[in-house]
Amino acid sequence: MKIVYNWLKEFVDATAPPAELRSRLSLAGVAVDSVEESAAGPVLDAEITANRPDCLGHYGMAREVAAIYRLPVKALQPKLKEAAIKASDATRVEIEAPELCGRYTARIMRGVKIQPSPDWLRQRLEAIGQNSINNVVDVTNYVMFELGQPMHAFDLDKLSERRIVVRRARAGEKIRTLDGVERALTKDMCVIADASRALAIAGVMGGSESEIGFASRNVLLESAWFDPITVRRTSKALGLRTEASYRFERGADPEMAELATRRAAELIQQLGGGEILSGVVDVYPGRAPAPSIELSRKELLRVMGADVPDRDIEEILAALGFHPSRTDAHRGTPGSLLAVWQCTQPSWRRDASRGIDLIEEVARHYGYDKFPPRLPPAKQPAHRLPHAEAQDRLRERVVALGYQEIVAIPLVDARRDEIFRAEGVAPAVIGNPLAEDASVMRSTGIVSMLGALEWNLNHGQRNLRLFEIGKTYELRDGEPVETAVLTLGATGLAREKTIHEAEREFTFADLKGDLDGIGKLAGRFGWQSGGPAWLAGGLASRISAGNSGALGVAGQLARRVADQLKLRQEIFVAELRLEPLLAGIEAARATEKFTLIPRFPAVERDFSLVLTDGVKFAQVADTIRALAIPELRSVEPADLFRGGKMPVGKFSLMIRVTFQSGETTLTDARIAECSSQIVAALESKLGATLRAS
Repeated sequence: MKIVYNWLKEFVDATAPPAELRSRLSLAGVAVDSVEESAAGPVLDAEITANRPDCLGHYGMAREVAAIYRLPVKALQPKLKEAAIKASDATRVEIEAPELCGRYTARIMRGVKIQPSPDWLRQRLEAIGQNSINNVVDVTNYVMFELGQPMHAFDLDKLSERRIVVRRARAGEKIRTLDGVERALTKDMCVIADASRALAIAGVMGGSESEIGFASRNVLLESAWFDPITVRRTSKALGLRTEASYRFERGADPEMAELATRRAAELIQQLGGGEILSGVVDVYPGRAPAPSIELSRKELLRVMGADVPDRDIEEILAALGFHPSRTDAHRGTPGSLLAVWQCTQPSWRRDASRGIDLIEEVARHYGYDKFPPRLPPAKQPAHRLPHAEAQDRLRERVVALGYQEIVAIPLVDARRDEIFRAEGVAPAVIGNPLAEDASVMRSTGIVSMLGALEWNLNHGQRNLRLFEIGKTYELRDGEPVETAVLTLGATGLAREKTIHEAEREFTFADLKGDLDGIGKLAGRFGWQSGGPAWLAGGLASRISAGNSGALGVAGQLARRVADQLKLRQEIFVAELRLEPLLAGIEAARATEKFTLIPRFPAVERDFSLVLTDGVKFAQVADTIRALAIPELRSVEPADLFRGGKMPVGKFSLMIRVTFQSGETTLTDARIAECSSQIVAALESKLGATLRAS
C-alpha cells in the first residue's frame, strides 16, 4: 500500500518528517519498506498484513499516525449541493442474495461533464501506481485509496429500467469485463445486474457494457459490502486480481459505504459539475449492533508484565476508534489493579474482538521498547517428551557411525511416493497443494531420503551417509495416521584412499554392520532375506527385534528404480519404525548391569566349517549361543570361501569364538570341552563338518 505523505496530512496534523514517520509506523507494527519522491510529494511504501484492511486507505493510516502521536483524526464531512429530486425516484436497488451482499448504496448524479482529471488528482493516482482515465473513474479510484472502500461508477443511461439487482450469476452467464475479456460465470459468483443482464462482477471488476465514457452524462455511484469469502473465491476462479478484490476479500468496512458515495459525489461535482439527486438509495439488510469489548488492567499486567498509564490507554484506544469508557468502581484511583474499560468494536476493526486484542493495540502504540524484557514465572516444571533419552542415545549412536542428520519437508511428489508406498496403504493427499511436487504427505521416509541424496549428488557430493528421524503419513478408515521412523541412506565410498589403504565402496555389508551397531542398543536385530520390490532382490532384508516383530527393511536400491530417479551410483537405504526401536532401547537400558573388567585373559578359537549352501551365519551364531556356555563372549565371522576343492553346494565359513571367565584363567581342558560342545551342536543342528587342514 503506497501512502502519499501530503495526502495523509489532510486527515491528521502530524509534523514528523517522512523518515521519522516511516520509523514510528514500523515500530507500531505497520512496516514501511521505503520512502520515495514523486510529483505528489513523498510516498511511503507500507506492507499491510491480511488482518488490517482498515489500513488499505489513507484515512485508516491516519488513525494509526494519530494514535502514535496522540493527535485527533479530522472528521471527513463531504458537503453536497443536492437537487430537489430524490435518488430513490431515479433508481431502485434489489438484493436477491443478502448472504453475498450485506449492504448496497447508490447515489445518482445528472449532467456530469466527463473530462480529463486535473493535475493534482492525476499526480496522486500516479504516485500510488494508478493510471488516470477520466475525472469520474479517477474519483472512484481516489476515494478507494483514500477511505479504503472500493467503488464503481455506472453509466445510468445504459442500465435497463435504471435499476440495480444484486444476485447470483445464472448458469452459463457471461460478462465482458473492463479489461476486454469475456468471462464465464458460475452460480457461486455474485454479480451486479440490471433488469436484463449482468453489469459487473461484485467486488472484483465492472463490465464494459455500462462503463463511463466521455459521452456519458448521468452516473450511478455504487458503494457496497460484499462477502469476503465469495469475493476471494470468485477472484481466484477467474484469475482476476484487482485493487477492489484485494480489499473486499480482506473484509471492507460496511459502515463506510454511504460515506464513500458522499465523498465521491462531492469530488465529481467539483471536477465535472452536474447535480446530485437528494439522498441515497441504501439497502442494508445485515446491519448489526457494534459488539462491546472489555479491557482490564489486571489482564494487561499479566500479559505484558508492566503497567501503562490510564491516559495513554484511553488516548490510544480513542484514536483507534474504540471509544473507551471506565466502568470500574475506582475511577478516581490512578493505577488501580481493578481498572476496567468497556470499549466498542469499530466497524473497520473486525480483527479486534477480545480483550487480548486491545492489549496488543495499546502495547504496540505505547511502545514495545517500554516493557522490560521479563519472562513470566513458570507454573510447572518442564518435562521431557516420552522416549527422549532413548532417542538421544539413538541419535548419538547413528552420528558416531558417521551419518549426518537431515530434516526434510514431508510434502513429496505423488508419483515418487507411489514407487515406495506399501500395498494397501492409502496416501494422505493434500487438498490444496502449493506445488505439484508437494501434493501428498510421504508414505515412507525413503522418498525424502532419496531426494536428499539426489540433491547432494547433483551438487558434487559423492560420498554420503545421511539419516532422518521423522514421520510418515497414511489414511486409515479415512483418518490420518502418523508413524515415527528412522531412515538411513548411504552411497559412495565407505573408506577414502590414503597412503596406507586403498579406497573401498560402501556395500550392503557396511549398511548391515551399521544397523547391527544400532541394534546393540536394543538387544539385537534379527535379519530375514527379502524385501519390497524397490530393493535389489539379493541385497534386501527385513529386520526384526525381539518381541517387537517386524521393525523395518534395509537393502540396496534396485537399479531400475535408481535409473528412474536418475541416480547413477549404488544407493543403500534402510527404514525402521521408531517407537518399537526406542522401546527396545529403554528395555535394554533397564536390564544393563555394571560388570568389572575381567582380570583374566580371553581365549579365541577358530572353527573352519563346511556348510551347505543356504545356511546363514545367523543360524550358526544362534546355535552356539543356545548352548548357554558361561564363558562364551562373542561369535564373529572371520573368513568365507567358495569354489576350489569345495564340493558342489558347499562353502567354507571360518568363525572366531571368544571365551573368557571373570573368575579364573581358562584351562586347555575347559576350552576343549566347550569346543566339542560347539562342534557337536553344529553337526547335529546344521549338518556342519570341520574342514580338513
